[in-house]
Amino acid sequence: MTPLRLTVRYTSPTDPAARPLVDGLTQEYRSRYGPNEEMSRYPAAEFAPPHGAFLLLLKPDDTAVAGGAFRRYDRETAEIKRVWTHPEHRRQGLARRVIRELEAEATRRGYRRIWLTTGPRQPEAESLYLNLGYHPQYDLDAGRATLPYLPFETYLPFETYPDPCGPLPRP
Repeated sequence: MTPLRLTVRYTSPTDPAARPLVDGLTQEYRSRYGPNEEMSRYPAAEFAPPHGAFLLLLKPDDTAVAGGAFRRYDRETAEIKRVWTHPEHRRQGLARRVIRELEAEATRRGYRRIWLTTGPRQPEAESLYLNLGYHPQYDLDAGRATLPYLPFETYLPFETYPDPCGPLPRP
């Protein structure tokens, strides 16, 4: 199999190129959890600079095959959301690439920590985050059916970048 030549585009969830990601995630959540409000929980502005980011991995014809986003969780923490890979392109390391690119961008924006959650009916996402070295914030031995969601965190390498919130006010 020839590896895909992909480009990274930072954009917005309202970009027409993001439609496959938004539609794919909506369908995925409904198939696993039934009707839910997850995709409408956060407005597009949550994923806009300077505090957020929304990225797509695009084929040469500008078709999105994977993507993800982060939003400000708190002053030092970015929350990763909306990680998705098109079903025809799974098991090729694209979600890993999305996560690593989001981590790098969060670091450039001055964040020190990543927080994320996944659902208990998404074992492939749980496995991805564990394999990437994220620390589970739940009991790994607990029955997944008893957990409403599976939270993870990781700390980013310390770099000297501007504070994502601007300078602290002086007393």
